[in-house]
Amino acid sequence: MKKFLFADLDDTLFQSLEKCGARDDLQAAAVLKDGVACSFSTAGQRALFDFMQDGMTVIPATARNLDAFRRVRLDFHSYAVINYGGVVLLPDGSADRAWLERMRPLMLAAQDGLAELAGLVDAHVAAAGQRGRARVIEDFSIPFYLVFKDADKIAARLEPIEREVVLPWLEARGHDYFIHRNGNNLAVLPNALNKSHAVAYVTELLRGEHGALLTFGMGDSRSDARFMAACDYAIVPRGSQLARLALEPL
Repeated sequence: MKKFLFADLDDTLFQSLEKCGARDDLQAAAVLKDGVACSFSTAGQRALFDFMQDGMTVIPATARNLDAFRRVRLDFHSYAVINYGGVVLLPDGSADRAWLERMRPLMLAAQDGLAELAGLVDAHVAAAGQRGRARVIEDFSIPFYLVFKDADKIAARLEPIEREVVLPWLEARGHDYFIHRNGNNLAVLPNALNKSHAVAYVTELLRGEHGALLTFGMGDSRSDARFMAACDYAIVPRGSQLARLALEPL
C-alpha cells in the first residue's frame, strides 16, 4: 500500500533562525529572493525528513506562494499544495488547471473584502505608531488571503489588531472569512480557502492512480488541524501551537 505524508513546511520541517534554539548543525532550508538564507532545519528535522522520504512520498501543504515555495531547499517529487490550498501543483511543477479554475471565482469574490480589511489594518497600525503593512497574497493572478506581520517581530502586537480591527470586521461581514494567528503571523482567509480542501482533492487523485493508500498529515498550527484530521494519522511537532492546544486541560 502506497503511503503519503502531507506536510506543512514553516515551523514544521524548518523555521526562522530565531526559533531554532541551539544553533549547532543548522542548515539553510529556504532563502529570500536575494538568496540569503531565512529558514533553517535542525539535525533532528533533517533526520525526520530523510526517514519520511525513505518510506513514503512527502507532499508539501503550505501557505507559501509559488515563488516562496520554489525557494525551499528540500526535494519534493510529487504533488504540492500551496497558497493555503488555493493552488495544487502537479508532479511536473505546473498548476493543476482544474483546481485553479475551481478556486478562481471563489477567491475573486473575496477580493474586495480582503482589500478593504488591508486598509483598515494599515490605518490601525499607522495610528498606533507601529511598522508593517497588510499584504494580500496573490498567485496566478488570483488573490488568496491577507497577511500581516509586525516589522519588529513583536507578536504581542497582533492581538489588538485581531481584537479591535479584524474581529469587528468579521462580525459586520457575516463571518465569510476566518482568522489564523500563530506567532508573528496574522492571516485572514476566505472560508473557501483551506488546505483541507486541496488535500482531499489530491488524495482522490492519488487513489485514482494507486488504489488503496495510507495518508499522514503533519503540521504545527491550528490552521493545519483540518487537513491533518482528514488523513489516517496525524503528526504534531513538540512545542508547536497544536501541541500546546493538545496539552490544555479538557
